[in-house]
Amino acid sequence: MKELKMNHAAVWVSVIVFFAMGFLWYGPIFGELWLGYVGLTAEFVEANPPGAGLWISNIIATAISVYVLAWVFMKMQIASAMKGAITGLVIAFGLFYLPTMVNNMYAQSPYGLSWVTGGYTMVCWTITGLILGAWTKEKA
Repeated sequence: MKELKMNHAAVWVSVIVFFAMGFLWYGPIFGELWLGYVGLTAEFVEANPPGAGLWISNIIATAISVYVLAWVFMKMQIASAMKGAITGLVIAFGLFYLPTMVNNMYAQSPYGLSWVTGGYTMVCWTITGLILGAWTKEKA
């Protein structure tokens, strides 16, 4: 088996997927539920839109996270959509959802908030894993 190399196009497509899913997840799918869990209203958010700093930070954090996952996939030699999707889901569940759930419990946040935020991450990492696993490049 040839050694895998970083597929930058797959990483950036995954970053775009994260943002597209975020607009859907925190918009028409679970937007009202999430606003209620975090104690915000649509009117407040519309009157106080996030600044450029938040969006820039979000792009950088998402890109770094996806690059880290792509690096892990290279080291693990994950080169199929199914293995990628399963690995992405397992990593999201174990390294994001469970700690988020416990942190939310300590903060006495509504339990459903963990499922909304954790669900978003698990879905995104599963799709990202599928993309990275399916769209591999090999070193020459």
